[in-house]
Amino acid sequence: MRAALGLIETVGLTAAATALDAASKAADVKLVGYEKVIGAGKAVSVTVQIAGEVAAVKAGVEAAEAAARRIGVVLSCHVIPRPHEEVDLLIKTFEKNIKNKKQANKKQTNTKTENTKATKVEKTEANKEIKK
Repeated sequence: MRAALGLIETVGLTAAATALDAASKAADVKLVGYEKVIGAGKAVSVTVQIAGEVAAVKAGVEAAEAAARRIGVVLSCHVIPRPHEEVDLLIKTFEKNIKNKKQANKKQTNTKTENTKATKVEKTEANKEIKK
């Protein structure tokens, strides 16, 4: 169980990435998830979810908000210190979702690599045939 959950909701991915970078550099926090919502604030919002010790999450969220506001729009920020056990289940769901997203991205990357290799082999074989 983590001691706190921090949420930073921004408009767009650039502000969200900047927020996460600032939070990670400012304090010992861990990314436990992120959600993309279409239509929040008439745009695409990204909510970054971080967890860690209460003081670290507070510092991370403050740094994240300041950094994201410099380059974009922050819709909201919030820290939940010592969340109830039910919220801890939500954090575990976030972590599971991010793990699944990483695995899906890895599979997609592997498929692209295999397709690229197959295409190179096909081109090499075609060139050999042309030379004959």
